Amino acid sequence: MREEYRQAQEIARRIAREVGEPLFYEMQAGCVGASASLFKGDPLVGRAVALMEERPDRIGHGLRHATKVAVDAGAIVLVERDPSGEPDRVRRLVTLAHVAGVLHDIRREEKEHARLGAEEARRILADYDLREAERKAIVGAIANHEAFRPSLPMADEDGQLLSDALYDADKFRWGPDNFSEMLWEMVSRRDVPLHALLGRFLQGMEGVARIRETFRSATGRRYGPDFIDRGMEIGRRLYAELTGDR
Repeated sequence: MREEYRQAQEIARRIAREVGEPLFYEMQAGCVGASASLFKGDPLVGRAVALMEERPDRIGHGLRHATKVAVDAGAIVLVERDPSGEPDRVRRLVTLAHVAGVLHDIRREEKEHARLGAEEARRILADYDLREAERKAIVGAIANHEAFRPSLPMADEDGQLLSDALYDADKFRWGPDNFSEMLWEMVSRRDVPLHALLGRFLQGMEGVARIRETFRSATGRRYGPDFIDRGMEIGRRLYAELTGDR
């Protein structure tokens, strides 16, 4: 990583600490913790993780990103579905959310990455211990996770929640993570000079702001805008510090 990137990322991380963690992690800490525990202990998820560990990092969207998306997608499922009623069904849906989260960006570096990723996920999951309806739900969720594109309806309520949870958890990353982590991973790989990045920075922030109105689940609509607002605050302050425009 260029020294100028490293210094800029440190500034972004400091600002992110000052802005504070998104409310989702405070208000739904129990569900996030439960999802993280299930993620670590599920052999089906472990198989998907092992596959991704063998592959090169996806330009700013590697296994660290995929893990965050998977855990948050599982947490959204737990918020939306009371596990005390049908615990086995809800836990299984969390597993599907975790697998979808791990695999969702498997073709990130390509155009039409959601569609191509869904097709590859279908091939990968062919010999996983999944019912055909579960396999189709994961594939459909991956196909639906791209922003500003039409999403196809899922076969049932659980499938729709899976799709919405994956989308929302992925777009949570457009908040603080976008400015403290993902941005620097992307520009470092592409070796973009910092001055060139700053020349397009404000235009890029406009795209981030548009995500605010796109969250799909009730939980995403409740907490997603807070992620984006915090990310935008980090972005504005970071731009001001890096350009001296205060």
